[in-house]
Amino acid sequence: MEVILRTKDLTKKYDNRVVVDNLNLEIRKGEVFGLLGPNGAGKSTTMNMICDIVKPTLGSVEFMGKDFRKNRKELVKKLGYIPQDLAIHGNLKAWENVELFTSLYGIKGEELKAAIEESLEYVGLSERRGDYAKSFSGGMKRRLNIACAIGHHPELLIFDEPTVGIDPQSRNFILSKIKESNQNGATIIYTSHYMEEVEAICTRIAIMDNGKIIACGTSQELKRLVTKNEEDVSLEEVFLTLTGKKLRDY
Repeated sequence: MEVILRTKDLTKKYDNRVVVDNLNLEIRKGEVFGLLGPNGAGKSTTMNMICDIVKPTLGSVEFMGKDFRKNRKELVKKLGYIPQDLAIHGNLKAWENVELFTSLYGIKGEELKAAIEESLEYVGLSERRGDYAKSFSGGMKRRLNIACAIGHHPELLIFDEPTVGIDPQSRNFILSKIKESNQNGATIIYTSHYMEEVEAICTRIAIMDNGKIIACGTSQELKRLVTKNEEDVSLEEVFLTLTGKKLRDY
C-alpha cells in the first residue's frame, strides 16, 4: 500500500528534555492511523512537527513523496490539521471562521462560498452559521474546529485529541464524521489517550510513551504481542503490559 507520510528519525528536544525520540512512522494512504498514549507522551509535539508548526531538533517529514519543509507551499494545501487547542475566533460567526481558514488556501469567490456551506453542513452547524463562535458549547466549538480544517478538501486529515472535554453525544458525532471522511477518501491520523476511541475507528495503532513508539500494528496484532489468544486480552491490558502504566491514570 502506498505510503502517504513518513517520518525519519523525528526528534524534538527542549533544553535537555527529549519530548519526541527518534520517531520513524509510515502512514499508508487510505488508512485511519491511531496514535495512542497518555498526556505528555509526545503525540501533540509529533503532530506539530509533521505540520511544520514546530521545527524538529533532528529528522524530517516526507509527505506524498516530498520533503514537507522544502515543499511546504505546495503540500500544505493537501493537509488538514485539527489541533487539540481550539483554533477558532469567538468574536467571528461560524461561517466567518470557516471563510477565514479556507481562504488561506487560496480559495475564493463562489468556490469559497460553496466550501463554507459544505463544511458547515458536514459538521451539522448550517443552522448556526450566523451565530458567534463564543456562544457555542464545547462540542459545537470542536465541530466548528473541524469545519475550518476541511474546506480545502485535504487528502490527509490530522485529528489531535478532538474529543477532549466534550459530552458523549458530541464525541460520537465527531467519531462518525472521522469515519465518513475516511470513507470519502481521506487518510486520517488520530491521536488520543482514550483507548476505546482508537480501537473503534483505527485500522492501525501505534502505542507511544515517553516520546517513543513502543509498538505498532492492528488491534489484533498488538494483542498477540502479549497473548496467543487475542480474545483473552483488552487493548488496555496490552498498554499496561508494554509500558507498565495504566492509561486511565492519566
